[in-house]
Amino acid sequence: MADVIKMPKMSDTMTEGVLAKWHKKVGDKVKSGDVLAEVETDKATMDMESYWDGVLLYVGIEEGTAVPVDAIMAVIGKEGEDYKAALEAEQSGSQESASPKSEKDEVPKAEDKKEEAAPAQGGGLSEEELAAKGVTVIRMPLLSDTMTEGVIAEWHKKVGDKVKDDDVLADVETDKATMEVMGYATGTLLHIGVEKGAAAKVNGIIAIVGPEGTDVSGILAGGSAPAPKAETAEAPKEEKQATTADASASAPVAESSSDSRVKASPLAKKIAKDKGIDLAQVAGSAEGGRIIKKDIENFKPSAAPAKTESASAPATEKAAAAAPVIPTFVGEVKYTEQPVSQMRKVIAKRLAESLFTAPHFYLTVSIDMDNAMAARTAINAVAPVKVSFNDIVIKAVAVALKKHPAVNSSWGGDKIRFNEHTNIGVAMAVEDGLLVPVVRFADGKSLSHISAEVKDFGGKAKAKKLQPADWEGSTFTVSNLGMFGIDEFTSIINSPDGAILSVGAIQQVPVVKNGAVVPGNVMKLTLGCDHRVVDGATGAQFLQTLKGLLEEPIRLLA
Repeated sequence: MADVIKMPKMSDTMTEGVLAKWHKKVGDKVKSGDVLAEVETDKATMDMESYWDGVLLYVGIEEGTAVPVDAIMAVIGKEGEDYKAALEAEQSGSQESASPKSEKDEVPKAEDKKEEAAPAQGGGLSEEELAAKGVTVIRMPLLSDTMTEGVIAEWHKKVGDKVKDDDVLADVETDKATMEVMGYATGTLLHIGVEKGAAAKVNGIIAIVGPEGTDVSGILAGGSAPAPKAETAEAPKEEKQATTADASASAPVAESSSDSRVKASPLAKKIAKDKGIDLAQVAGSAEGGRIIKKDIENFKPSAAPAKTESASAPATEKAAAAAPVIPTFVGEVKYTEQPVSQMRKVIAKRLAESLFTAPHFYLTVSIDMDNAMAARTAINAVAPVKVSFNDIVIKAVAVALKKHPAVNSSWGGDKIRFNEHTNIGVAMAVEDGLLVPVVRFADGKSLSHISAEVKDFGGKAKAKKLQPADWEGSTFTVSNLGMFGIDEFTSIINSPDGAILSVGAIQQVPVVKNGAVVPGNVMKLTLGCDHRVVDGATGAQFLQTLKGLLEEPIRLLA
């Protein structure tokens, strides 16, 4: 009997995959282990292999199409075999499992079809009709598990250009990195839905590719990427606020006691006060000599009018001689603004969720680093790469977590996950914010291995070349600000981890050893814990184990 091929679940967060390329066509012979197709998931593009021998009898999914997990993709069987029976049996089984919802969904579907058909009557075609004509609607892909929208950093094609299925259409800035987006379609670029620098929600239309001259007004009438509309919606509000500000600048108001003899608008007075300008020296350009905003902005001390002289000049000179002379300082209020990057948006969202969802508490311990400093010098004399104190801390944390699995845990709502593996996230500062690549199975790696891996991650992070697989799957995080001279600090837990370690600088301070005060090298560590999974005593015991490993680093090699 023929075998039905379904979309496999290739990652823990995958809900659908895009069929990027078929490597076999109907009629081709297939062996077990042959690559049938390339599937683009939410994390990477992977090969989909066949587990059967036979002939490819049926292909139900076109290249570039998004397919839900477990959806039917193809059928493999014997040459000439009637595959339709197996296909119908599989489809009927799927329909029966979904039957409770089918009756309720019939009416909405009918209404949706009417709504989709409406634009077509206006001269355009619906998305289904466009697909039948070889038109591909390209939507903003989900490039990471935390991505909700992407910013078009650069378009590599313009409307009217010829496009091939392996051409890079655009660079998209996500919350973690800048990645390339391919269209997986051949034809002419008919429409660009999001301008350079604008944001588009995941699954929002960013471009349309198809035969030259195709009318795509039907799908565009149904709604494109929402981000540009949000910007235009805010414009009237900004204009209204600007109009209000100008109105306040020109509206006559009562004068304050300090400037009772000077006619000036409130806005002009405020700006003059901020800049340290004496209103008596400013000539007003409005009706009746009233001073307004532009008079203050255009005022120059050297151009002050000489109208202050009057019949009372002798009295004024006597007062000036008696009072101390305070020089006038003219300053200017200045600032710049810039849009929030995708990375900064996600940092703000995830850290706020962590801080206000997980009840944090902190434990601090001081470490005697004399032995660790001596050990590092000896290790670097023979190691193939330079080992840092941070590398030693990562290794010690991984070993300590093996002895305290309760700290190597995460909250799951109705269950707690106790991780038996130690994947250590290493917080790294980059230009736009913070990335946390993961050193996997750190307890089993040498210090040289950890050092080389962290250095490689650092280079990729600065170049924005880290991939989703590099930052996913941490069980514990280390954040080190010691290189910036910070003695001690607290960090927000990197969800879904149950704890995070903040590493301070090594300080040379007086310490008591054998009853005598001597100079020592001390480093402070602060453990931030999610109280839902880690109790105070549990965190304290973990820190004591970590303290012992760092103060006697020979134990890391045992």
